Amino acid sequence: MTHFLISFPSAAMVVAEEDFPDVVRESHAVIQEAKDAGVYVFGGGIDEAVAPVMVSGDGTVTEGTYPQTTRFDGGFTVLDLPSREAALKWAEKIAASCRCAQEVRAFQYDPQA
Repeated sequence: MTHFLISFPSAAMVVAEEDFPDVVRESHAVIQEAKDAGVYVFGGGIDEAVAPVMVSGDGTVTEGTYPQTTRFDGGFTVLDLPSREAALKWAEKIAASCRCAQEVRAFQYDPQA
């Protein structure tokens, strides 16, 4: 099995305020489906009210993020799935519930983890 990251940036989720309760309900239902299927690992949204910091190897903390990263926000789900095709099916369900396209990435296997 492979862990897949299914995610979207905040700006991609353009939903009318009156439709937001439906988005929440439907997205929670998809996550519950993933839990019931035994494939859910972790998920959530980036707290955009908390600014990112960088921590170096010597413990120095600086405000901000990598220069090439302008923003990292939005929501994500990590699922443990047997194939990329399965990840694409789950991404389709999440996209439908969130009303926005999802990016799918596979984590590299680490035999020591």
